[in-house]
Amino acid sequence: MIEKPITDYDEEVRNCSCSYCGNNCDDITYLLKDKKIVGVRHACRIGASKIINDQDQRLLNPLVRNDEGLLEETTWDVALDKTARLLYESDRPVLYGWGETSVEAIKKGIKIAEKTGAVMDNQSTICHGSSIQAFQNVGHPVMTLGEVKNRADVVVYVGTNPMDDHPRHLSRYTTFPEGFFRKNGRKDRTVITLDPKYTNTAKVSDEWIQFNMNEDYLLFDALRMLLKGESLDEEEIAGVPTSQLENLIQIMKNAEYGALFFGLGVSQTLGKQKNVDMLIQLVEDLNRYSKWSMLPMRGFFNVSGFNIALTSETGYPYGVDFSRGYPRFMVGETTTIDLLNRREPDFFMAISADPGVQFPGYTIKHLVNIPTIQIDTHWGPYTELADIVLPSTRVGVETEGTAYRMDSIPLFMKKVIDKPENCHSDEWILTQLYERIEILKQEEDN
Repeated sequence: MIEKPITDYDEEVRNCSCSYCGNNCDDITYLLKDKKIVGVRHACRIGASKIINDQDQRLLNPLVRNDEGLLEETTWDVALDKTARLLYESDRPVLYGWGETSVEAIKKGIKIAEKTGAVMDNQSTICHGSSIQAFQNVGHPVMTLGEVKNRADVVVYVGTNPMDDHPRHLSRYTTFPEGFFRKNGRKDRTVITLDPKYTNTAKVSDEWIQFNMNEDYLLFDALRMLLKGESLDEEEIAGVPTSQLENLIQIMKNAEYGALFFGLGVSQTLGKQKNVDMLIQLVEDLNRYSKWSMLPMRGFFNVSGFNIALTSETGYPYGVDFSRGYPRFMVGETTTIDLLNRREPDFFMAISADPGVQFPGYTIKHLVNIPTIQIDTHWGPYTELADIVLPSTRVGVETEGTAYRMDSIPLFMKKVIDKPENCHSDEWILTQLYERIEILKQEEDN
């Protein structure tokens, strides 16, 4: 069924940024009627759905769980005072999430973590954290999506399916758009997908190379050997015929500008950061013959911004522990899942994230036994666990702010419509909490 275009609107707001994924598409047009969004142009099916259905299960008032275990509405002062006191009096607080809020809010969160000795972590700890470790180990031959659009003639996707996860990635940045040096768009590019599954991205690629699950490291190692002129004794590596790998290497060597994108299919399978280590070294080796760069496919619209902001403030990208009065970082020691599995935290606050969806069952069980706070826009599984709920606003829709695209390019996301009456931005909420914690500290000192 084809939907008719929306014509009943009285205002257009152009050049807005989408707050769905790491593409951060900044060419979105909102259609408004009576200062409410009734339509959207240029967004992908997922981004448009998120915008149009924004009011579905929306959190509109602060909530506190009563003695009967039910959430009931309360005032902002009551909710903020209780949250500040719980956080201030805790011994091992964790502040988690941050992938769908602004850099401005993240910097307020860092101040709170420093003041309370909290652990500050985000979704990287369960997704591309292993990729970040690999970048620290080996390096990162980085690129911008603008470079890919204008220069790349060979695009390789490994362990990722952007047609479903980042729907405009191919149409806006890598495959179909006309670039400065790629005047004919798709006709000027070769697109190759390496994935165990025949995904929708594989369907639109020139070649799909299927390899065995959990044999990423073996595959990348074999490609490096072929690139260096070594011969392979096996007829098949990781389920891929050697002849097909040899053909792939020739295409990559002869590229004028090659762009490689990888996803959780690389960073979260057996080998984890070692897979990414080997992939980085493959890209480095290719630069002896051509120009190649690579990027991880980041999920949330500002998950990369958190890593950048936290690194600029502390020197570490995620899982930063301030309990000793200075920042520390150690994977497996200061990362959220490990802390919860050891039952260490006695306070947990999720900001723009839903641990009820993202965490393993055993990990979530500990959240039932400690004070839990939710700062978010919508009702979700974590709301059922939260003792206090603080309703926030959407960055790039109801609140302005800065976010970093997956290629580390900062983008300003402007406000389009007014927020719901009794909701506030993450930055405002965190500022209020910080001020209350300061008062509690002064009272204790006196």
